[in-house]
Amino acid sequence: MNEPDGQAASSSPAPSSNGTNGLPSPVEPSPAVVIPPLPSLDDKAARAEAVKLSVSLHKEVGGVQPLTPTQKAHWIKLAQDTIAGSDFRITRAQVITVVDRNPKVQRLALILALPDSPDWQVIGSVKVSTGNTGRKYYYITPTGVFPNTPDRLGYRAEGTKNENGIRGIGAKGMRVWDFGWHNAVKGWLVSGETGDIRLEMHATDPDFLESRLGRPASEGCVRIPAKFNVFLDRHGLLDVEYEQAASYDDRFKALLRKDRTPSPIAGEALVVVDSGGETKPVPLPALASQKS
Repeated sequence: MNEPDGQAASSSPAPSSNGTNGLPSPVEPSPAVVIPPLPSLDDKAARAEAVKLSVSLHKEVGGVQPLTPTQKAHWIKLAQDTIAGSDFRITRAQVITVVDRNPKVQRLALILALPDSPDWQVIGSVKVSTGNTGRKYYYITPTGVFPNTPDRLGYRAEGTKNENGIRGIGAKGMRVWDFGWHNAVKGWLVSGETGDIRLEMHATDPDFLESRLGRPASEGCVRIPAKFNVFLDRHGLLDVEYEQAASYDDRFKALLRKDRTPSPIAGEALVVVDSGGETKPVPLPALASQKS
């Protein structure tokens, strides 16, 4: 039927009705997002949990590096001094992941940090590799405190090999923690020139490179043992904020392991220190002359 002059036919559907008074049906409100609070333990309970993690570390990882009481105290002081010089604050009992980039050390220590006590506790230590010097495009791993926050979504290795047959970030499924872009010294230029790198922590090739952990080798990232990668991942020791994000963002939920058992003293901070004072670049010509 023709529409009356001056009126246009409407293609919009009629508003839905609730069937009683002809009014549109009310829109159902979205369910509220409940973000779980950060876990919190008192010092005594946190220390007991740290002991449990230490036992699990020796059982699940192996190759844990022995430390004397003096060495443990030194690790704790390095961590405390670095955190004190940063904007990061310890507001709850939590594990911090501390890496010493000193070429003569190349170790990582898990440390229980407490908000109201300087009497922190070393959980265990493993070999790592940080940024190398004397190779072009290899950067010295920067020092500082680098939180793992939901501002960035980490990922998992696909296990693909490069042109040399190397799985640079480890076997398929290995976790890659992404700490964002940071300025780092170019390890091949004595001028001290810097550039930005994407700071990550990840496993390395289990067949060819993992046996070399314990000396500088990376392009700037922190390489860790595969079993230790799984340990951090399973216990969520760097994922306390990711656990919160998983409550409202399916991307984080998909990234985290389904079989994880997050520790109540899980943290978020990677702390990179240098017990040698300052790692210096090695120029390419000097490196060549050393090999000749």
